[in-house]
Amino acid sequence: MINAADMDHCREAIRHGSRSFHTAGRLLPAKVRDPALALYAFCRLADDAVDLTEEKADAVLRLHDRLSLVYEGHPRNAPQDRAFAAVVEDFQMPRALPEALLEGLAWDAKGRWYEDLSALTAYSARVASAVGAMMCVLMRVRDRDVLARACDLGVAMQLTNIARDVAEDAEEGRLYLPLEWLREARIDPHAFLNAPGAAPELSGVVRRLLDTAGWLYARSETGVKGLPAAARPGIFAARYIYAGIGRQLRRADCDPFRGRAHTSGSQKVMWLMLSAMRAAGTSIMPRSALIYAPPLPETAFLVEAAAAPETALRGWSETLIETMAHLAEQDQRRRARLMPERRSSTSPV
Repeated sequence: MINAADMDHCREAIRHGSRSFHTAGRLLPAKVRDPALALYAFCRLADDAVDLTEEKADAVLRLHDRLSLVYEGHPRNAPQDRAFAAVVEDFQMPRALPEALLEGLAWDAKGRWYEDLSALTAYSARVASAVGAMMCVLMRVRDRDVLARACDLGVAMQLTNIARDVAEDAEEGRLYLPLEWLREARIDPHAFLNAPGAAPELSGVVRRLLDTAGWLYARSETGVKGLPAAARPGIFAARYIYAGIGRQLRRADCDPFRGRAHTSGSQKVMWLMLSAMRAAGTSIMPRSALIYAPPLPETAFLVEAAAAPETALRGWSETLIETMAHLAEQDQRRRARLMPERRSSTSPV
């Protein structure tokens, strides 16, 4: 059981920090919505802890310690940590899932670039599909086919976010677009980051990303029927709201420099109504063969971890250990560079 005061804190954090999920979450039944809010609040805390600081490596290392405390049953004395610890205990959340999110944040901290769509999908699997798999666990769903479609939806959402935030990321010196696609469009990534700006070639890359997301949105829908009936409207709503961001970007000719694409309140209301109708129709519609499509290679480890945590691939933990060790070395080098500056600033004149 989540403490009521901690639950209120999580609701408030999501209301301000993730409006799309806050809207879609209204259609989830309370027994799913409350633990989902706790989950998203912890994920939001983790994302902000890395994104809003210059000392990103140190932030990820501290998050790893916080996650360890959660799974040891002694969470840090903070509302999000206590609430997430209750979720972990109540739903037997496989640790590999939040660890996947943590590795994605570690890749952000390293300023990693992605050579091709597969590499970008691997990143999206960690920062978004891991959350989709955790949502299935909260619904007591561990069917591999349904988990695979939930992971499709996570990748689609993340690709939409990346397409929308190209301009904002570039201003911050971040780049998520596949380097292979940029080269094909004759865009030099270093030159682009030095002087970010709109170009027809860039719009083509963004459109390609949205096309990939659209294919995955369509595949993801086939898994909704495998979810509890009461949860289906909320998942459809999340799908339509995020896809709507992509449609807004298309209306701007896929130019992310025209302003950050967003959806209006009236559009969200329309999608909520549509989601309720689509969810009602899933009971009478035949099951699509797409539900049996294998998971994306980049999300297969998440499906396995959620479906059968006792048989999750051993190599996954080794990957995380390697990433965290690299970050620790990076943080040590940063501290070593700062030491002479600190000694200089504190030395007597």
